[in-house]
Amino acid sequence: VQLQASGGGLVQAGGSQRLSCAASGRTISTYAMAWFRQTPGKERVFVSGIDWNGRKTLYADSVKGRFTISRDNDKNTLYLQMNDLKSEDTDVYYCAARPRFVATSSRDDYSYWGQGTQVTVSS
Repeated sequence: VQLQASGGGLVQAGGSQRLSCAASGRTISTYAMAWFRQTPGKERVFVSGIDWNGRKTLYADSVKGRFTISRDNDKNTLYLQMNDLKSEDTDVYYCAARPRFVATSSRDDYSYWGQGTQVTVSS
């Protein structure tokens, strides 16, 4: 599975942005998916995850109520809608795929990773 994240950029604090992650090589319809983010020099941390059918989602406390993860299995694409962005959301965002039905918050559980897309929130 190849993952291509896009949609990052510069946004003002309080604004919104939507990230996309397009998968190719095989269908991700039976895979759990997730978003992680990373500041240079720090560990990659969990942001949000979604089960294979979209019925169950997970969120880090820091983004709960502001971010929404979703997926379109027909389009083989994962999304992250980010609202009310804060300066501390500035990071490189990575999408990841886990060849299981259930999403987890552990990066070690994900086998495939996209290249990352930079999100910068200006205050």
